[in-house]
Amino acid sequence: MKFNYKLHRLCGASYGAPSATGSNALASSAKGANLAFTADGNSVLSPVGNRVQVLDLLHHSCRTLPVEARSNIRRIALSPGDDRLLIIVDVNHYAMLVNYHRGVILHRFKFKRPVREMKFSPDGTKFAVSFGKHVQVWHTPGLRREFAPLVLHRKYTGLVGDVTTLDWSSDSSVLLAGGKDCQARVWTVDTVKEYEPWGLVGHKKPLIGVHFEDRQKTLAERDQFFGGSGNTGSSLTGKLVARCYTVSQDGVICTRECRRQEEEGGDESTEDKQAGLESLGNDAVDFFSGGAGAASSAATGQSGEDSDQAHAIVRGRWGTTFRHYFNANSNTQDVVSTSYSSEHSLLVVGFSTGLFGLYELPSMSNIHTLSLSHSTIGTVSINPSAEWLAFGCPKTQQLLIWEWRSETYVLKQSGHAYGMRCLAYSPDGIVVATGGEDGTVKLWNSQSGFCYVTLPKSHTAAVTAVEFANPTVVLSSSLDGTVRAHDLHRYRNFKTYTSDIPCQFLSMAVDKSGEVVCAGSAEPFRVCVWSVQTGKLTDVLTGHLGPVSSLAFHPVRGSLASASWDGTVKVWDLYKSDSTPESFESGADVVCVAFRPDGNQICSGTIRGLLRFWNVDDGSLVCEIDGQKDIKGGRKLNDRMTADNNASSRYFTSIAYSADGTCLLAGGNSKYVCIYEISQQILLKKFQISFNRSLDGVLDELHSKNLGDGGTIDDEHDSAGEEDDRTPLLPGAKRADDGSRKSRVEVLTMQVAFSPTGREWSTVSGEGLHVYSLDDEMIFDPMALTEAVTPSAVQANIRKRKYGMALLMSLHLNEFALVKSVIEDTPYESIATVVRSIGQEHLGQLIHFLSKSMEDSPHVEYYLQWCLELLQTHGLYMEKNRGKYLRSFRALFRVIQSRYVDLKGVCDDNKYSLSFLENQANLLLSGQQDDTDT
Repeated sequence: MKFNYKLHRLCGASYGAPSATGSNALASSAKGANLAFTADGNSVLSPVGNRVQVLDLLHHSCRTLPVEARSNIRRIALSPGDDRLLIIVDVNHYAMLVNYHRGVILHRFKFKRPVREMKFSPDGTKFAVSFGKHVQVWHTPGLRREFAPLVLHRKYTGLVGDVTTLDWSSDSSVLLAGGKDCQARVWTVDTVKEYEPWGLVGHKKPLIGVHFEDRQKTLAERDQFFGGSGNTGSSLTGKLVARCYTVSQDGVICTRECRRQEEEGGDESTEDKQAGLESLGNDAVDFFSGGAGAASSAATGQSGEDSDQAHAIVRGRWGTTFRHYFNANSNTQDVVSTSYSSEHSLLVVGFSTGLFGLYELPSMSNIHTLSLSHSTIGTVSINPSAEWLAFGCPKTQQLLIWEWRSETYVLKQSGHAYGMRCLAYSPDGIVVATGGEDGTVKLWNSQSGFCYVTLPKSHTAAVTAVEFANPTVVLSSSLDGTVRAHDLHRYRNFKTYTSDIPCQFLSMAVDKSGEVVCAGSAEPFRVCVWSVQTGKLTDVLTGHLGPVSSLAFHPVRGSLASASWDGTVKVWDLYKSDSTPESFESGADVVCVAFRPDGNQICSGTIRGLLRFWNVDDGSLVCEIDGQKDIKGGRKLNDRMTADNNASSRYFTSIAYSADGTCLLAGGNSKYVCIYEISQQILLKKFQISFNRSLDGVLDELHSKNLGDGGTIDDEHDSAGEEDDRTPLLPGAKRADDGSRKSRVEVLTMQVAFSPTGREWSTVSGEGLHVYSLDDEMIFDPMALTEAVTPSAVQANIRKRKYGMALLMSLHLNEFALVKSVIEDTPYESIATVVRSIGQEHLGQLIHFLSKSMEDSPHVEYYLQWCLELLQTHGLYMEKNRGKYLRSFRALFRVIQSRYVDLKGVCDDNKYSLSFLENQANLLLSGQQDDTDT
């Protein structure tokens, strides 16, 4: 079994940070991180906790970048044009410079003050960050690793309040920023002679967005309608050289224009001499200050003041031309976020009531208004083609992509409120069902990572377990005392199973045939047994002296294992009414139990971190594994003891066997997930599910500066209210704190499960569903390799048409690209001969490579022929040794099933076109037959 598992994706959350049950203080008070589109506009980057999700909207897939920030992410910025650099800044001001395409961290850096806004210049050579009341502009580093890649260009001052928003001009020469002091300020990026920064005032509330209009559009409008001069219909006089927009929190948008007065009269020769001297002076200033004005003016042949926007606004005056209002009552609806497309002159505004508006500037005509959510829209973004709008709601962790022209959702994703609690794989491994603390059940596609349906909410309390009775029926148990069956065709609850006595169900299990469902209750201490079809309570199993924490059915027989807090595991025979259950004593509260896939062994986990393995036939103890030292670590904020002295609180709450039964996956009340080899009783690998310091229990040692007389000081929660300007100040308070209880999400795993294919395993934590899959691309794992087995020898055999020998040699090398090339180079008529030459020791490997190659190949019929020949030639042997090939066969079945669904959808959509083509082909064949007869 291979153990090179890596985090492939994080499901269950598409945007925002997790919040503790009963306390949404951190998620609701913070504005939330921003969203970013790639240069092609087909993918969106969404921060989730301390990770970044990449959602491909074109291929409908999701992946997680292999980098983690220290804490929850506050801001991200992607370099324009080539998307080569990604800058990530967390809530504690730590920044990471990442190679986006390779997913490699190039440099780490810390800003000394909070970063509320960050943006790359349009030409990609610089990026600006808000630095408290100042704005810093840095040079964009290259892709090479350097000792100090970040070089500060300049710091811009002048604002009294903290900077909340900023923007660049289209030629990257002018910088505009707005802050909490209700004003905006305009700077030139490089020193320009005779220019003084301007302050734009007129708002009564802090600024939420400032946006420059594209310079080419501004000049084209001036030249087209007013012949290059005049006041363009406004009250200001002079020549229009720049235009920008400022949006405040109370819903006021102001249009600002910069105009330059033209000097009249005077000798033309004298004016030319003065213009020449001014041009030389400007070029000299640009040369020594690092500006691009001299080079651009020399290249274009224009004067210095017209070469870029920085020189154009010299000696210009800014003024307000128009003032618009989004809403009449600004006390109940505030502007929270804005995004502007300068190329298409479209402004998107998100409000605190969950409403968004799309406006066309400068006319301020309302194109579209829609209510998306009941919570605040924390961030909005518009893609480069201005077709898709992205919205993020931090309180509900909801991500929405809206296509405004067709008025349809491109994507709508949201996780479980208050977190996820349990999961279950479907028999084919394609669907993952999850249950949450909010009482809902969601279905996720394991290949794309998206939630495609949320079943109608029927539970009134948290869901404690979910199981698949068959591929079309999923069962869920809850603390509300019910077990409900859901139909996956109609997506409805078609059966409800209840007990004769009100109780809370903690665990659930379904037998292999899907005919019997059992649930264990907290009080009274018993197990209820129902018939899935009739819904009748057929039996009640009593005998435990504590809550029944876990249930597991025997894979072959009709035996049920139940674990309880009374320290015992009982094995019941459900088909014998008078049988006495066999009891296994553990000496401590048992919290999890699982059968080995062959049913000959049972494993139980206790609160002491001890894993015990029993022989099912004779009831003897096979071995024990003490995992308490393996999962210890992590000190919570309210812990009075260190992590080493608090190991007693760490234990396994969920276990799962691998498909071959040789290894055990265990996770629980810890930040670690462990894989053990059972026969040797050793720890093979340990995974830490998160390094997010915003979660409780990640650090093993707390910093002494955060330890006070009354306990630990949570700086992150104390500073979380900085983002929320609407929080009222209490009399005498220096910060916005309403005194509500705040708590962090603890890092732990609720449940672990192996996929039926064996290629991945998943675990449920407070952050969502972590999916770990095998990474085969960087592994060279040859089999029986000799000197004669080389890639060149494989190619030589292909040229000699010895396809069977070439396939055997490529399987020995165990390289996917080489095996795929041999498979696809084999002629269709030679497939049967090649399959017969494959030995039994290579069958599982060949099936795995066929399933992997078929995922994205257009040659569906060709690969189906390979599968058919494999089954016809080696089907009987694989049937006799099904345990050996079950994992590979499930992976192949999942791929074939997904390709069947895709092909069926295409055929259904083009039913009449296919019928027409078939009729035309028959007519052509009949015509050719008539010509032959004549």
